[in-house]
Amino acid sequence: MTESAPAPVVRRDDTRHRFEIEVDRQVAGFISYRQHGGVLELVHTEVQPEFEGRGLAGQLARFALDQARAAGQRVNPSCAYVAAYIARHPQDRDLVDD
Repeated sequence: MTESAPAPVVRRDDTRHRFEIEVDRQVAGFISYRQHGGVLELVHTEVQPEFEGRGLAGQLARFALDQARAAGQRVNPSCAYVAAYIARHPQDRDLVDD
């Protein structure tokens, strides 16, 4: 029987103003953010090169958008990756602050 790798862990780190994804107890990527009242500006997405190609940026974006929705926040996707993610997931377009 093959032992599977543990699932990535995604969390919000308010002290560093970012959403992080951890793989094997190592921060593999993050989305940095800024708060502007009820608007969550998603500024920058980054995944470490050794973790690229695993869909981690998408997991981060999904988590950040789900967190914003649960908190009743609007989203400003100033990060090109998050903007493209929202364009591919029309169910999230209602979150965008125009």
